[in-house]
Formats: sequence, structure tokens, C-alpha cells
Amino acid sequence: MAKKILIVDDEPNIVISLEFLMKKEGFEVAVAADGEEALSKVASFDPDLILLDVMMPKKSGFEVCEALRADLSRGGLLIVMLTAKGRDTEVAKGLAIGADAYITKPFSTKDLVARVKSMLGVA
Repeated sequence: MAKKILIVDDEPNIVISLEFLMKKEGFEVAVAADGEEALSKVASFDPDLILLDVMMPKKSGFEVCEALRADLSRGGLLIVMLTAKGRDTEVAKGLAIGADAYITKPFSTKDLVARVKSMLGVA
């Protein structure tokens, strides 16, 4: 069964390219455009991994990450934060609140795919 990835970003161009990329790699994909939608999609889609933007309307990626980490039933959910905010303090905050990885934009799609595959244990 295909691993499921939720892409959460408010920039349509990023969503389109990530969705295409992950589907091409054989993942089942859902998308959300803001933090609130992300939390409801997690409940309905039950992803294995989330690609989560930090700066979004309604709830930030940090708030979404904190909410998901507070939900003990989501302990196995992998969270990869994708953001233009690459300062050490933001990276440290993302990892401190429970993100499994923190990737700054712009990023190499090849590296991102390799990282996602290795985190999900997919060859």
C-alpha cells in the first residue's frame, strides 16, 4: 500500500510541484492550504508524513506541529517543515516542538524526495 503524504502550503505553485513530484514517486497525496485545513485533513486522510510550510494563514506550521505532537494517537506521524525561514532560531524551534526534519526553501526536489523516502523507509 502506498505511503500517504499531506502537503500543507499556501503557495499554489509549491503545492502543484510537490504534489506532482510525490505522486510521480508513487505516494498517495492530499493537500491543505492553511493550518486549520491541515489539522482536519490529518484526521480524514491519516497521512504517514506531512510536508508542512511554516508561514501560513489561520495557523502557522509551528502551531500545527505543536497540535499534532500533543495528540498522542499521532505519535508515528512524521513532520517535515518546509520554509523560507532558515535562521538557526527557527530551525531550532521547529525541531524543539517536534518536527522530524527542517528543510529551507529553496530546496532541491531530488534531495527532498530522497529525504522523504528515507524517513518513510521506502526504497
